[in-house]
Amino acid sequence: MEVTLKRIVILGAGTAGTTMANKLVQHLPENEWQITVVDRDDVHVYQPGLLFIPFGGYRESQILRSRRVLFDPRVDVRLEGIARVEPEKNQVVLGDHHKLHYDVLVVATGSRILPEQTPGLTCEGWRKTAFDFYTVEGAKALGATLDGFKGGRFVLNVVEMPIKCPVAPLEMLFLADAYFTQRGIRDKVELAYATPLSAAFTKPIAASRLGDMLQRRGIEVIPDFNASEVVGEKRLLKAFDGREVPYDLLVSIPLHSGAEVIASSGMADAGGWFPTHKHTLQSKAHRNVFALGDATDLPSSKAGAVAHFQADVLLENILRFVAGRELEPAFDGHANCFIETGHGKAMLIDFNYETEPLPGRFPLPGVGPFTLLEESAANHWGKLAFKWVYWNQLLRGKELPLDHRMSMAGKWS
Repeated sequence: MEVTLKRIVILGAGTAGTTMANKLVQHLPENEWQITVVDRDDVHVYQPGLLFIPFGGYRESQILRSRRVLFDPRVDVRLEGIARVEPEKNQVVLGDHHKLHYDVLVVATGSRILPEQTPGLTCEGWRKTAFDFYTVEGAKALGATLDGFKGGRFVLNVVEMPIKCPVAPLEMLFLADAYFTQRGIRDKVELAYATPLSAAFTKPIAASRLGDMLQRRGIEVIPDFNASEVVGEKRLLKAFDGREVPYDLLVSIPLHSGAEVIASSGMADAGGWFPTHKHTLQSKAHRNVFALGDATDLPSSKAGAVAHFQADVLLENILRFVAGRELEPAFDGHANCFIETGHGKAMLIDFNYETEPLPGRFPLPGVGPFTLLEESAANHWGKLAFKWVYWNQLLRGKELPLDHRMSMAGKWS
C-alpha cells in the first residue's frame, strides 16, 4: 500500500531556506515527511562577499554556488519559481502551474532591492556614476569604476530602512577609506554618509562608537536624510526636506521590500514584509505557516546570523507543531555581526530585541578571541573565516557552538 507523505514546503533557497531544509530532514522521519524547497534559479550568492568585490577582495566565482549541491539529497528541490501562494487551500502554485499541497509552509523568500522606486536613480548615470553593491552586477560595476577613480566626492546613501545587513553601509565607507588611503589619494576624496537615521547606527552605544570612528576618519555623516530623487545629469542627491548633496560617485543602498509573490498572494504588510510573531516565528494569520530570515516583518536585523539563530528556534517549533504541542516563544531577536573597518581590522557586535551592543569579549567571557565594540585583527580574520563556516556548516544545518539566545556573559556596560 502506497504511503502518502506529509509535506513541508519552504519558499526560498537562500540562507534561511537552505539552512531550514537541511535541519528539518535531519529531524523528521523520511518515511513520513517530504521536505520541498522552491526557488526560481540555481544560483546561491554568499551575500557578505558582495562587500569585498568592489575592492578586489573576492572574485565573483568565490561567492556563487549551485543551490542544488547545498542541499541534503533527501530534500526535494524545485526551481520552477513561485506563481502564487494559496494559504486557504494549503497549496503553492509553481511557475509551471504545477500545484504543491503542504501541511506546513515556511516563508523564506528573503528581500529584494528596488532601485527603480527612487526617481532618477536608475536613469542617467546608473552603474556609471551611481551604483548599488547589493547585487553581483552592481558590485562588479562599482569595482570597475573605483579602479579609475582619481578623486572627488564619494557619497553613500541609504534610501530607507530596513535593509539587508544594516552594518554594510558602514563597512563600505570604512573599506573605501582604507582603499583610497592605500592608493595614496585619500586626501583627494571626500567621503559622506547620507542616512535616514539620526545617527550612524540604530542602537545608542554602537551609534556613538561607530560615529566616533567615522569622524576620526574624516567621513561626514548627514543624518535624517530621506532621499527623494537622484538627478544623474547634475550628480545631485535630493531629500524631501529640500537638502541637496552633490556627488561625483554615489553608492546607493536602495529601497528594500519583501518578495513580490508574498505581496501578490495577499500575505504581506504594506512594506512587503511577512507578518510574523516575533518570538515563535509563526505567521500571524495562518497556524501552519512560519517564516524566518529577511522575509519577516520582525524588528531584528536582516542578516545571515539572525537567520541561523531563527532556524534553531523554528526547527524546535515546527517539531512541536507537527506533534500537536505548544510552541516555544524562544527567539529573542539575537543578532551578531562582524563590521569590517579596513586596514585588516573589524569590529563585532552582539545584541537582541532588548539589549543593545555592549563592549566585552566573545564568545568566551574574558578570553574571546573576539572583541565586542572594538576593532581587532582577530575580528577581521573571524569575518573572513565565516565564509568557510557558511558554506560548510551553517547552510548544511549543522550545529554551531553559538546559542540562539543572546548571553550577557563577557559583556559589560
